[in-house]
Amino acid sequence: MKTLESYKEGTVLLIDKPLNWTSFQVVNKIRWLIKQQFNIKKIKVGHAGTLDPLATGLLILCTGKFTKKIETYQAQVKEYTGTITLGATSPSYDLESEIDQKFDISEISQEDILKNTQQFLGEIQQQPPIFSALKKNGKRLYEYAREGSKIEIPSRSVTIKEFQITKIELPYLEFRIVCGKGTYIRSIAHDFGRSLNNGAHLSSLRRTKIGEFRVEDAIDVFEVEKLIKS
Repeated sequence: MKTLESYKEGTVLLIDKPLNWTSFQVVNKIRWLIKQQFNIKKIKVGHAGTLDPLATGLLILCTGKFTKKIETYQAQVKEYTGTITLGATSPSYDLESEIDQKFDISEISQEDILKNTQQFLGEIQQQPPIFSALKKNGKRLYEYAREGSKIEIPSRSVTIKEFQITKIELPYLEFRIVCGKGTYIRSIAHDFGRSLNNGAHLSSLRRTKIGEFRVEDAIDVFEVEKLIKS
């Protein structure tokens, strides 16, 4: 059984984030459970790398003094698997917003798809989606998006170490990506569609690794209560 002192000194919790939960909701849940268990008013809890609500998978949580390690974990290489849907785009680059354009994919070949992954490898310039929590002029980008405001979003360098299409069943492409800090997989999906002179969006995403941490070693958020009380 973990003691209050162990949570204050620092604990790493590996959580398999469920669909439709925000990363912030997971942090709040864990913080509340620890506070309830030990009848305290405050405990530091943070996560090392946001997952969108529509993504599942590995979320590293740190408690107490280990929250100082969050930046170190955030900087580590990450692995994702998921599905890109060709032939349709959305403003958020995923299914958080409605499909806004559709395209004919009948001329796209398997060879075109596999060949196009090559241009996404290495250090590339990527434009983050406007539906993101990044800030511009002190305001979250998604706030501009919801207002319908058009703003210029600067591109930034990200590193893609591996990009594999693991299954093609048009319009669906299953993939595996290994990438560095700050990469938006939604943007890769969107840009992959454009690279084929077409459109695409991210339709599912799962984070499977952060550095040496694996989702297979993570626990369901609903099992955390048992862990904390055990």
